[in-house]
Amino acid sequence: MLLALASRRISTLTIRHAARLLGDEGKARSAVRRLLRKGWLQRASGGHYVVLPPEWGAEKIEDYDVYVLASASVDEGYIGWWAAASRHGFTTQVPNMIHVATTRQTPPREIQGNPVRYVKLSPRKFFGWQEMESFGRKFRISTPEKTLVDCADRPDLCGGVTELVRIIARGTESIRSEILVEAAIQLGSVSTCQRLAYLLDLSAPSFLAGSVRKKLRSFIPSSARSVLGRDERGPKDIGYVPEWGLLVNAEETDLLAEVGSYSRGMGR
Repeated sequence: MLLALASRRISTLTIRHAARLLGDEGKARSAVRRLLRKGWLQRASGGHYVVLPPEWGAEKIEDYDVYVLASASVDEGYIGWWAAASRHGFTTQVPNMIHVATTRQTPPREIQGNPVRYVKLSPRKFFGWQEMESFGRKFRISTPEKTLVDCADRPDLCGGVTELVRIIARGTESIRSEILVEAAIQLGSVSTCQRLAYLLDLSAPSFLAGSVRKKLRSFIPSSARSVLGRDERGPKDIGYVPEWGLLVNAEETDLLAEVGSYSRGMGR
């Protein structure tokens, strides 16, 4: 019965699901062990498995896409931040750690030699993912727009501020400003919106325009103040940006160092 899951193109399986199908947890664990030995399943984490596509045949496949396994390793979660930016083509950097957004506290683990860290998000921030396919299996990943918003919310999870500017600059080449601003406001963080707005202006000056710009500006209270960059201001730093209420403790040349020839000035 479990093997029939593959023919129905179910991508993932849990012990809990198998126990419901077979009516007994002991039988479910025994069946899962057999399918693991035969190569029909690949372990993602304790109790979570990826089902081998039927057209591959019953062969042990060791090089599953680690994103598929990481996504399947929790009941609710999606690939996010730097790994998502890399997958969407917003950076040429290959992150050395995969971050998975989850709704529950989950300890880090290693999957196929790759470190995976789970980031618990509040229900308010846990939204904005899509399914992406890899070698016949699907995995959950943040949408292009939510990827930019999540990275602006946690620059430390996407390689730092300079890499964040690169990601935003490249992202504006293919996303719509209306959808991006809606996602930023839905996240509900004023400081995230301040960072995102300023870095959009810096890396793609024409991207935020008209009613979209006004909508984002109206979400940020006039009294709101945030800091981007170092704790203390340097002599050549950009300083205070009144429109967004942001104190930028970084030099413009440093922020744009990784942007290169991306489409500054392009808007959608």
